[in-house]
Amino acid sequence: MSPLGFAVAAALGNIAGALAVVRHERRSLQAIDAGLAFGAGFMLSVALLGVMPEVLKDGSSPALYVLLGYLVVHLAQHVLTPHFHFGEETHQVTAAAGTSAVLGLTLHTFFDGVAIASGFLVSGQLGILLFLAVLLHKLPEGVTIASVMVAGGQSRARAIGAAGVLGLATILGVMLTEQVAPLARHGLAISAGVTLYVAASNLVPHFQARRGWLTAVAFFGGALSFFLVERLLDGWIH
Repeated sequence: MSPLGFAVAAALGNIAGALAVVRHERRSLQAIDAGLAFGAGFMLSVALLGVMPEVLKDGSSPALYVLLGYLVVHLAQHVLTPHFHFGEETHQVTAAAGTSAVLGLTLHTFFDGVAIASGFLVSGQLGILLFLAVLLHKLPEGVTIASVMVAGGQSRARAIGAAGVLGLATILGVMLTEQVAPLARHGLAISAGVTLYVAASNLVPHFQARRGWLTAVAFFGGALSFFLVERLLDGWIH
C-alpha cells in the first residue's frame, strides 16, 4: 500500500469541497456540514486510541511533540490567520483574509500528509485509519478555503486553486516524511497533536452550539465507528 496514493485521494477531498462551493451545491454543502460531527468523533478516537499508544511506547518525552503539534496549528490558524473558522464563509471578507487562510491551512495540511506517511511507517492498519481521519475533514477544509476566497472577491478558479494548494501540501507531507529524519522520527507525535487540534478545537466548536440529537448521534457514531473500522482492518490486513 502506497502512502502517496492515499495522499492523492485525500487531496482530491479538498478539491471536491471547493467544487461544492463554487457550483453552489447546497445539498452537498449541507451533507458536508452534517459530517463534521462524525468526522470529529472519528478523528478524536484515532488520535487517542490509535496514535497515542504508539507515540508513548518510547516513554513520555514524545508527548512534547504532541503538544508542539497542537500549539503550532493554533499559531498558524488563530494567531497568524486573523479570520478563520471551519465551514462555509457566508460574510464578505477582504482578499487578504483568503491569502492568510491559505497560509494558515497549508501548514496543517502538510502535517495531514505527515500523519498518513507516519501511520504507514508503523503499520498498514494505522496508516489507513489516519488516512480516513484526514479524509473526513478534507471536504469541509475545501469548503472553508473556497468560500473564504469567494467571499474575498476572488474568482472561482482561484478558489479551486487554493484548495489545490492545500492538497499539494498534503502530498508533499507524505513525500518528505521518509526523506527528512526529524519527520520520520517525530512526525507521528506531531500529527497526533495536529489531529487533536483539528478535531477538538476546530470541528467540535463548529457544531457544539447547535442543539438537537442529530449532531450528537453523528459525533458519538464517529467515535464508535473507529472500533468497527479497526476491527474490519484487523481482519482484512491480518
